[in-house]
Amino acid sequence: MNNMRGKMLSGKRYNTLNDELFRKFGEKVSKIAIDGGFTCPNRDGTISSYGCLFCNEKGSGDFSSALYDIDKEINNQIKINQRKWNTNKFIAYFQAFTNTYADVETLKKKYEICITRENVVGLAVATRPDSFTEEIYDYLEELNDRTFLWVELGLQTVNEDTSKLINRGYNLDVYEECISELKKRNIKVVTHLIFGLPYEDKTDMLNSVKFVANTNTWGIKFHSLYIQTDSRLYDYYIANQFKLLTKEEYVDIVALAISYLPKEMVIHRLTGDANKKLLFKPEWCSDKLSVISSIDKRLKELDLYQGFNYNNNME
Repeated sequence: MNNMRGKMLSGKRYNTLNDELFRKFGEKVSKIAIDGGFTCPNRDGTISSYGCLFCNEKGSGDFSSALYDIDKEINNQIKINQRKWNTNKFIAYFQAFTNTYADVETLKKKYEICITRENVVGLAVATRPDSFTEEIYDYLEELNDRTFLWVELGLQTVNEDTSKLINRGYNLDVYEECISELKKRNIKVVTHLIFGLPYEDKTDMLNSVKFVANTNTWGIKFHSLYIQTDSRLYDYYIANQFKLLTKEEYVDIVALAISYLPKEMVIHRLTGDANKKLLFKPEWCSDKLSVISSIDKRLKELDLYQGFNYNNNME
């Protein structure tokens, strides 16, 4: 445990993104959320017209700017983050909707504006594993040689019944093929998981964690399921009243999940970040800092840390 914690600049029992970026760049680095004006094959009729069940009108980009003038977006976000974090190094984060769902020339126009900025030291691209072409893979490989790049994939669960219920729109083998292609090109991959999806139990959630741990991708994000009034999930919940996780249940699951990860994996997020004006349930999701504090406390109580149970995954 002492050796493990000695590597954590924050003193946490897990490897945070803040720590990882500080080790890489020698100072605080902040993400700036950019809305690139993309859509999604799960919304435009290519796969479906409904989107994922939990996704809201902003395509999970509640905290990104929606000017669609990327240069102005960057300027605005940098000013906000400089005041908030007192830093001058930034990762441009294309967050809303599916940010590889376009031809390569369109991607170049949007991405290059960001990485040519002197104080933008990296690029993060949130997307779907079914929204790549060979040309896009090749362009990302080229980008990876020029900037600090990672690609985020919304897996959410490995339970195929759940994936159909939430209308994810692709099978698990599509995700596996995508991460294989990205890893062949040495591109860092971050996987999103959601805890508390309808009718999933603790075993289902930990199975998803163990699966991602064994892919040994660079990073992972944990999200708590929350219901916003501008999502189809709101209507589904009103009609079905499925069980929602309590704060205590969520904290316990995340603490265990952390223990099943390889110690080098970078944890980008521990909980969701709901728009308080639109949040319906659970109410505890409105206090992100309290949830994180409770997770830290639970890890300490159980004397768990990242990597503690990882070898139990390797079957």
